[in-house]
Amino acid sequence: MSESVILVTGGTGLVGKALQHVLATEPDGSRFGKQPGEHWVFVSSKDADLRDPAHTRVLFEKHKPTHVIHLAAIVGGVYINMKRNLTFLRDNILINDNILHTSHITGVKKVISCLSTCVFPDKVTYPLDETKIHLGPPHLSNFGYSHAKRMVDVQNRAYKEQFGCNFTSAIPTSIFGPHDNFELESAHVIPALIHKCFLAQQNATSFVVGGTGKPLRQFIYSRDLAKLFIWQLREYDSVEPVILSVGEEEEVSIKKLTDTIVRAMDFQGEYMFDASQAEGQFRKPASNRKLMSLIGEFEFTPFEKALDETVQWFLANHKHARTEKRAEVTAA
Repeated sequence: MSESVILVTGGTGLVGKALQHVLATEPDGSRFGKQPGEHWVFVSSKDADLRDPAHTRVLFEKHKPTHVIHLAAIVGGVYINMKRNLTFLRDNILINDNILHTSHITGVKKVISCLSTCVFPDKVTYPLDETKIHLGPPHLSNFGYSHAKRMVDVQNRAYKEQFGCNFTSAIPTSIFGPHDNFELESAHVIPALIHKCFLAQQNATSFVVGGTGKPLRQFIYSRDLAKLFIWQLREYDSVEPVILSVGEEEEVSIKKLTDTIVRAMDFQGEYMFDASQAEGQFRKPASNRKLMSLIGEFEFTPFEKALDETVQWFLANHKHARTEKRAEVTAA
């Protein structure tokens, strides 16, 4: 791409920070490094309230993006989703509609929106693949967020059909890494468990993990995901979404995840599972066959190495990390 302005919404969140890291550290000539003529702009909720169409339009007029990676969303873990399904539905619909419509009317050449595997139906055959998004309702625990994200795929297709817009989407599995949200009520499972283990270590108390430890998840390291977004921006031009994930054979149980965190943090205390707490879907394995057939060779960071890097980042930065409750638009 030449003379491109790439606007990244949610640019100071988990994936936005990972994009900044990759662009700053990839060597010259790398497929994922910054290229001549590219100007990357990372914005956060402090720059604009994307729920407001006027704010969104002012943001676009200021930066004049040619491309958009849309990461901004109201996000959270299973517990806060269950409490705030309407908020997650309404706010995310507003954000997504404003980004896509403003991109259309200002002539943005390409938009990639970040979805989530929660868009898939609760009752569906596994593994998940890109053809199964609309085959039934999502899991009740996060139906608000799920429907809002699912509608992005519908809007992308409508903009493509009516106006020829190059709008598409990415569907990552569970993301983790440095700069995550570690606030206990709203965090996803990995940052929440890292923070809980840290507090148990600090306070010499038991480390209690909600649920049975049996559910399985596919996790993707944020810095690997950032590279995949860069690939999709430069090399993928279909309206059809792409699952961005490790292979389905890489599922990790919450028990194995907890054991890995305990080792990485050198936690010496007692830890246990509380089966009375909700734990969401048991598993939702997703196929990355389409991704791998398109991208060719790609080396994912081994899970334990990525988790250790995340833990070490948290231990070095916990005083400044997102550990306190706050209301903001952040990266999905």
